[in-house]
Amino acid sequence: MANNRLSMRKITEALRLHFEHNRTNREIAQAIGTSPTTVGQYLRRAREAGIAYPLPEGLDDTAIESRLFPPVVSADVVRFEPDWTWVHREMRRKSVALDLLWQEYKAEHPDGYRYSWFCERYRQWSGKLSVSMRQTHTSGEKLFVDYVGQTLPIIDGATGEIRQAQLFVAVLGASNYTYAEATWTQKLPDWIGSHVRTFEFLGGVTEIIVPDNLKSGVKHASYYDPEINPTYRDFARHYGVAVLPARPYKPKDKAKVEGGVLIVERWILARLRNQRFFSLAEANRAIAELLTSLNQRPFKKLPGCRHSAFLEMDCPVLKPLPQSRYEYAEWKTARVGIDYHIEVIGHYYSVPYRHARQQVEVRITATTIEAFYRGQRIAAHVLSPLKGRHTTLDAHMPPQHQAIAGWNDQRLLHWAQGIGSSTEAAVQIMLGSRKHPQQSYRACLGVLRLANGFGNDRLNAACARALKLNAAGYRSIHSILKNSLDKQPPAIATQAPLPLDHANVRGPDYYH
Repeated sequence: MANNRLSMRKITEALRLHFEHNRTNREIAQAIGTSPTTVGQYLRRAREAGIAYPLPEGLDDTAIESRLFPPVVSADVVRFEPDWTWVHREMRRKSVALDLLWQEYKAEHPDGYRYSWFCERYRQWSGKLSVSMRQTHTSGEKLFVDYVGQTLPIIDGATGEIRQAQLFVAVLGASNYTYAEATWTQKLPDWIGSHVRTFEFLGGVTEIIVPDNLKSGVKHASYYDPEINPTYRDFARHYGVAVLPARPYKPKDKAKVEGGVLIVERWILARLRNQRFFSLAEANRAIAELLTSLNQRPFKKLPGCRHSAFLEMDCPVLKPLPQSRYEYAEWKTARVGIDYHIEVIGHYYSVPYRHARQQVEVRITATTIEAFYRGQRIAAHVLSPLKGRHTTLDAHMPPQHQAIAGWNDQRLLHWAQGIGSSTEAAVQIMLGSRKHPQQSYRACLGVLRLANGFGNDRLNAACARALKLNAAGYRSIHSILKNSLDKQPPAIATQAPLPLDHANVRGPDYYH
């Protein structure tokens, strides 16, 4: 009653300030402590009721309130109550809005609720649902993914060591259909693998994936422009899905998956707490059985279950799976050397010589490596396990072994000659040790640049020692300098040094 009297005082004061003082809605709102919109509603109702200020004599607060706020539904009229469960389910269908459902309801029941009351009654009904079920998501649109905070212990049968497995959870927005599996880690290979198996479990692809800002999926979390991990982006492109990470500090963005995580913890992990598992596969078989019962468990406040809702709403509108399964690939950036090779996991692969010194993106799978420049693939090779070796395609080489970005054999030898005769001999041997001289440019440059830190005399002495040990190479020469072996007496060679006229060494005439 006190609140009603306070409200009527505000209305009366608003009418007085409007009619007697001609104040604006904003000024009146500031004076009575409410919003300009509310003031506008007071004045509109007063005009419709024919009330001005001063107020007509004989009208008390109750009479004024009844004229300003007449009852919407009279006591003798019974409105047809919509099936709110059906309304809630229809709201999850693509392009269906509450206005359309009200129009269909009104066409069938002309004496039914007006739109404002229809919306209000629906809000009252849906407010009784849980937060995750209350949210309205379009069928087949969003898949929410995250990891459960708890882990699942798995015993190594050979050693008895207990290893903690992670539990991945995915929940469809519209139907709440849930997928879960155990993986060893939350790292990128397991993260991507879980997504692939989720889509195969669903038998189709959603339009959007909503992950939390996990480092495996989101390289840099940002409220406005999160940066997606390149491998995750590659996976999304393969399946034709958009990745929209949940915004930091916005819990409603991930309420769906957090609800799913809580259910998985209670329905699956709690039931497995007394079981012992000796392999990841064994644990996932137990999870799959409980997952089936979870998805077929009846809803408490809605008809059906997760599985039936999935078949009705999500399944018919999911996009088909691509013809091939996604092949896991990692991405890195690499700088092309003057020898037109890039280093990937210790091996050197050629790219077209015109890209020397440029930065490229490299895609690495279990069997191949691909190099991309500005989004265009410029090279592809079979992945090699041989570290320190080169894979070179003839098509990538410059015509007639011409200079690359100003570098050639003669320039390197001339530089080495300026340091000392032993350095020149070492560089000459290095140039002749490869099928293509360009493959040695990177190593030769490394040796010659050692003079910047150790000086010409020490580098020349180190090269002399390396020649006597038949170990003319960057690693050996750098090790000699690093350990100051060049300052010690000459080492006794265990075998005869390679003569400069050896069949595997090109003579000086080769470089003219």
